[in-house]
Amino acid sequence: MSEKATASTRRPECLSMTGYAQARAEQDGWAARISVKSVNHRFLDLKLRMPEGFDLYELRLRQIVRERIHRGHVEVTVGVEPGKAAPVRVNKDLVQSYLKAAEALRQETRAATDMDVVALLRLPGVITGVTIVVPDTEAEQETLGRVLDAGLREALLKLDDMRRAEGKHLVEELRDRLARIGGHVDQVRGLAATLRPAFARRLETRLKELLGGVGIDPARLAQEAALLAERSDISEELDRLRSHLQQFAKLLDGAGELGKKLDFLLQEMHREANTMLSKTPGVESEALAITGVALEIKSEIEKLREQVQNIE
Repeated sequence: MSEKATASTRRPECLSMTGYAQARAEQDGWAARISVKSVNHRFLDLKLRMPEGFDLYELRLRQIVRERIHRGHVEVTVGVEPGKAAPVRVNKDLVQSYLKAAEALRQETRAATDMDVVALLRLPGVITGVTIVVPDTEAEQETLGRVLDAGLREALLKLDDMRRAEGKHLVEELRDRLARIGGHVDQVRGLAATLRPAFARRLETRLKELLGGVGIDPARLAQEAALLAERSDISEELDRLRSHLQQFAKLLDGAGELGKKLDFLLQEMHREANTMLSKTPGVESEALAITGVALEIKSEIEKLREQVQNIE
């Protein structure tokens, strides 16, 4: 099978917004180490940390990130190793202090010890920093730019692997919760079918109390019970909730920026659950049972919303 055909039959994948990766690239003596860290955020919030003076590469690196990541708080840290010898700062005052201390110790212990310059340079604080400067020529600047590009692209590929693995795990959890909500919807639908007889019994009891035992017209009683049941009918809410569940599952089979779409559906599902609760009053066991299951549905929806916040 061709690569194109394989790609067309591959199942789309959901990406998490959480991940970390780093990579190193080298060319013509220049080297770059780049790390990328991402966490969830409503929009793309990109922070780029680079050595001082290397701002000319910022726009091209930001563009590379935007091509691969669309949502999330992303931190990119860039380290550059010079392609040629760079000036080294030596704290000479500190070196003199080390030498005086060594000489005093030598005289006190009468030890015959030669001073090693390399060992001196290794002492804490002696070397205060390596100055990394931007290349002088446009050709060298472009060479370093390609090194930075390559390092960033490799880091983003590794980040995608981690985000993809986390996204796969998230989708599995989301599907499990969808299945639980679907089961609750079926349970509520079955309980709702028993509400009309329950309303009739409650209405008859109340009327007898009010009328002091006077006979009640069965037809009128049935009519009033039907009106009460109609006001408490939640079949439309259940139908819409089932439709939202199907749309949610369908989106999980797709690709691209899913997080915002899934979050919108969850808002609609939450609204339907609230409406079910408000339309199911009463103390009948059937009504109380529906209320309990509807609360379970709301709880599962809230958990879904928490998980969806981490999907790009």
